[in-house]
Amino acid sequence: MWYIESTRVISFWIDMDADVTFLKEALAEARAAGEAGEVPIGAVLVKEGRIIARGGNRTIRDCDPTAHAEIVALREAARALGNHRLMGTTLYVTLEPCSMCAGAMIQARVDRVVYGCDDPRGGAVRSCFAVLSNPLLNHQVEAVPGILAEECSALLQSFFAARR
Repeated sequence: MWYIESTRVISFWIDMDADVTFLKEALAEARAAGEAGEVPIGAVLVKEGRIIARGGNRTIRDCDPTAHAEIVALREAARALGNHRLMGTTLYVTLEPCSMCAGAMIQARVDRVVYGCDDPRGGAVRSCFAVLSNPLLNHQVEAVPGILAEECSALLQSFFAARR
């Protein structure tokens, strides 16, 4: 089964090329967040080879500590699909999700998360915690770390270097 988005043909079957393609879309969201003065983290949620939601950090603009890129994308997707359960989806995000975002992915029943760089100070996939793979929880999320890690890390480093 094939889907067409923009001028690209993307295979329904998940492969490295699709992960890179969609993580580049998340990077575009991160850059837009950074240009708006937010920490440059971006996310896109994909179902059946199509982007169904996008998000960038909005914590400062919305004066909302929960407005992380992942949460913004999950909320948009739930509204678009008319369902709080987002089964059959993959979340692409530029930075390893925190515990709040990991918990939201579990509640939404996201299948996979693909992310760029690790977050040694707050990552809840493998750096500080392993929330998504905890066998005590009623849902686990498959994690694919390190896709475009250098580019994602460089974006964050340049953002914070400019503020120091």
